[in-house]
Amino acid sequence: FFKHKPTMLPGILLEERDRRVKWHGIPTMLQKLHDSSHPNSDLSHAHSLLKVNKKVLLSQLSMEAMSFVTEDRKTAQESTFPNTYTFELFGGVDVSSAQQGVILTHMNDDLVKDCLSVLYNCCMCTEGVTRSLAARDDFVLFLFTLMNNKKTFLQTATLIEDILGAKKEMIQLEGIPNLSGLVQSFDQQQLANFCRILSVTISEPDVGNDDKHTLLAKNAQQKKNNTPSRAEVNQVALLNIPGFIERLCKLATRKVSEATGASSFLQELEDWYTWLDNALVLDALMQMASEETEQSSTESSDESSLATSPLRHHLPQSMKIVHEIMYKVEVLYVLCVLLMGRQRNQVHKMLAEFRLIPGLNNLFDKLIWRKYTASNHVVHGQNENCDCSPEISFKIQFLRLLQSFSDHHENKYLLLNSQELNELSAISMKANIPEVEALVNTDRSLVCDGKKGLLTRLLTVMKREPPDSSFRFWQARAVESFLRGATSYADQMFLLKRGLLEHILFCIIDSGCTSRDVLQSYFDLLGELMKFNIDAFNRFNKYVNTEEKFQTFLTQINSSLVDSNMLVRCIVLSLDRFENQTEDVKVVEVLSECCLLSYMARVENRLTFLFRLVNIINVQTLTQENVSCLNTSLVILMLARRRSKLPFYLDALREKEYAEKYPGCLLNNFHNLLRFWQRHYLNKDKDSTCLENSSCIPFSYWKETVSVLLGVDRTSSSAIASYIDEPYMDLDTDPLEE
Repeated sequence: FFKHKPTMLPGILLEERDRRVKWHGIPTMLQKLHDSSHPNSDLSHAHSLLKVNKKVLLSQLSMEAMSFVTEDRKTAQESTFPNTYTFELFGGVDVSSAQQGVILTHMNDDLVKDCLSVLYNCCMCTEGVTRSLAARDDFVLFLFTLMNNKKTFLQTATLIEDILGAKKEMIQLEGIPNLSGLVQSFDQQQLANFCRILSVTISEPDVGNDDKHTLLAKNAQQKKNNTPSRAEVNQVALLNIPGFIERLCKLATRKVSEATGASSFLQELEDWYTWLDNALVLDALMQMASEETEQSSTESSDESSLATSPLRHHLPQSMKIVHEIMYKVEVLYVLCVLLMGRQRNQVHKMLAEFRLIPGLNNLFDKLIWRKYTASNHVVHGQNENCDCSPEISFKIQFLRLLQSFSDHHENKYLLLNSQELNELSAISMKANIPEVEALVNTDRSLVCDGKKGLLTRLLTVMKREPPDSSFRFWQARAVESFLRGATSYADQMFLLKRGLLEHILFCIIDSGCTSRDVLQSYFDLLGELMKFNIDAFNRFNKYVNTEEKFQTFLTQINSSLVDSNMLVRCIVLSLDRFENQTEDVKVVEVLSECCLLSYMARVENRLTFLFRLVNIINVQTLTQENVSCLNTSLVILMLARRRSKLPFYLDALREKEYAEKYPGCLLNNFHNLLRFWQRHYLNKDKDSTCLENSSCIPFSYWKETVSVLLGVDRTSSSAIASYIDEPYMDLDTDPLEE
């Protein structure tokens, strides 16, 4: 009954009870503080109370908070954290955060820091405190104003990060008073820490429910919400801050001292990481660095201020590197999110202008991918928030950035150096094909420096990666993004000459890899590398030179068509093109010798793939991951239609239904899938160029084929309805409205 109301209890009663249950004077102190902290009261008395009690109180709460962190965040209970529980029970959180405009703004910096630390400790140890503070928008916005003060910045940032993580609705950055001026006032160290907060404000919230990830649910959600999300609005607010992206690029590419004693580096790093696996300790370290910098009168707002602070001279080299790496993880994450947003082209232009890619290339060997990193111990998880060491998080974030940067964008050629760009031009000239326009338009002053470009460096470490390393997944995704879009023969040959195809086949066939995620990434990369490239199929045949190897390869493909269907699509499309190039002697020779092309040339094998592709998906289970199965099945049927074979394939589907004793099941499902396809891909906001570029089939032919298949005339030999017997027809139900 008396919770949060210490003034309702007589002082004598509080003191008597305190002696019995060992409240350590906390309720009495809070009662006095509450009485002295009204807007019209003498605030000096409140300040005096805080000064007298802060050391004892902070010591008690901090010890419990540290215990909470180091004991794997056990459920907060009164018996586990008695002092924090007592402090919150008697209204300590309310007193600490109330009247912020009057009290905190009149406190000296040390007292403000103490109040912030107390609140943070309570958030750590007591359930509900963080949510309660997060619900108070006025308090959250006020906290941002405290970041203006360098002496209270760190405690404020730490508390804000915790509060925003518990906030039900994403905060709007535009609501922060003078956001632009605030961010511009940060030095580079503060800006790096601020990126930890920004990551919560610019990322779309994870719905955490697989059902919500279905395309059906996503499309319905998009119809309801036509306006930009809060995350998108926040991204625009950041991009409007003068110099923001330029400063992030400087942070991302800032160099650190090279490590000495490489042989003992790994063990030293692991020892430090054990100590660092606690945000509170790391933040304390940063605070010490700031204070020592101030005391030495060397404080600077430029990007080298952290590197020159006195504390860093006393830290082991590994500690300095880990500290810098943890900054770069946050910065790269923010840049990656902005690259995937609606302002992608604007961000791309700025990242190119501020030479992000050449800067990362210069850091690659010395910082990003040092030879002695124990990457083979990584446990794979696509969730970038997984519990990883700073080094692992840094590598994954770096690879995700490369993937976002290269994907369907002409700036991808900035990943090469001038000599490598010349090599691409030479490949095109030798093959007597025009250079890709994006290559011609690449600004040579913005490409990578040195003997190798960033893509080539990535290929080098990719081939050295241990078999069980999950970095393979992210590496393959990054390289695949370079190839995605309109197929470029020169790009493919550039990678083929560096042994990429043989490396991929080794991983699929000979390495013993069983990770579905890694195999899917290699199947997708192999598809992009081989598509329409007769030299690639010739190389494939030379590597897969025994029946045993070929059967192992087929087994891997067939073990999960959701993972391998993009490769199946590549083979089908390539076969169709090669069969129309019979005047080319080399093509005819590879067609007759290549085991993979010969396998796909047999119509019964294409039909088997078609049956399975249609059978493993339905409208209710379609996601961004498996919708490719629907498009691959459509590719098979479009190519059949071109050769006037569509009725043959539809009749084969009907026969398969009857053979499996499920008449109508397969074709009704396919009919529903195609109806969904129309609504999904014919939406005015949907970009269909990806389908066209990846298949070299005009999107108009995609639309036309779907319309023909969905035709209502049962006399048409190309309409699905013609192949479903009347008793089994279920075409009137609209699964999209269920």
